Amino acid sequence: MFIVLRIHPRATHINQTYFVENLPRRRQPFPMQSVFTGPVYVVRDNIDTDQIISAQYLNLVPTIPEEYEKLGSFALAGLPDSLYTIRFVKPGKMDSDYPIVVGGRNFGCGSSREHAPIALGSAGCRVVLAQSFARIFFRNSVATGELYPCECVDRLCDILKTGDVVTVDLDKLTVTVQETGKVYSFKPLGDVRPVVDAGGLFNYARKTGMMAA
Repeated sequence: MFIVLRIHPRATHINQTYFVENLPRRRQPFPMQSVFTGPVYVVRDNIDTDQIISAQYLNLVPTIPEEYEKLGSFALAGLPDSLYTIRFVKPGKMDSDYPIVVGGRNFGCGSSREHAPIALGSAGCRVVLAQSFARIFFRNSVATGELYPCECVDRLCDILKTGDVVTVDLDKLTVTVQETGKVYSFKPLGDVRPVVDAGGLFNYARKTGMMAA
């Protein structure tokens, strides 16, 4: 496994490290879990980072607990109301009712902002199932440990609708639709899964002895 870290330009810690090292996540590290069940939130192709977390909210610093929480309330707020009448996070709420997001091609395209997976994770999303991911979004999801980015074999955004309840099994690589019993597949996460399991790259490095605890 080869993952490249870069220094975040807004890092303010004394050692100026990439800010994901000290994210105050409620779910950091994730409890060891391989099965996730819940309603899905379905989006289309080319969902960009400005739709996931609008640029106006990038002044929120994820290392500050209160601002990390606020990021979640704005997750996917940039989606157009005309196409997405159901909001990912209801007005006035901090968390989403949808722990699983289903997308099409090129999910997370646009800028390299780490705030995008962090906002989704703060809102309570645990898994994103997409036909394909933008490379930087995929990397940031793993590095922050916020999300399991799973690449679907089938185009689930055309099969599922928002509110459908599914079970995602990371060990079996399956997505089971509760209502129909139909089972779909996604590609293995491979070496990146234990990084997300550990709660991100820094936690993984400490856990495996690559850096001091």
